[in-house]
Amino acid sequence: MPNTRSAKKRLRQARRRAIRNRAARSRVKTILKKASAVTDPQAATTLYREASSVLDRAVSKGLLHRNAAARRKARLAARLRAAGASI
Repeated sequence: MPNTRSAKKRLRQARRRAIRNRAARSRVKTILKKASAVTDPQAATTLYREASSVLDRAVSKGLLHRNAAARRKARLAARLRAAGASI
């Protein structure tokens, strides 16, 4: 348990950030799963754009490294192209 005022504040901040980060990470995972599971080429294109947007937002918030997001987008695009979507 923190003793100083500043340590107590840091604990409160860390808890708030952990909740926010958990929600954002969950959002990333959910959209990637949805985009991977889609079979309709039209829907795949739409979901790819949405997934790219979510990944880019995660990078801007410091949740993911930019190379990790780029890798995930590339793998998703390759999977969807193989399924017949035009990305």
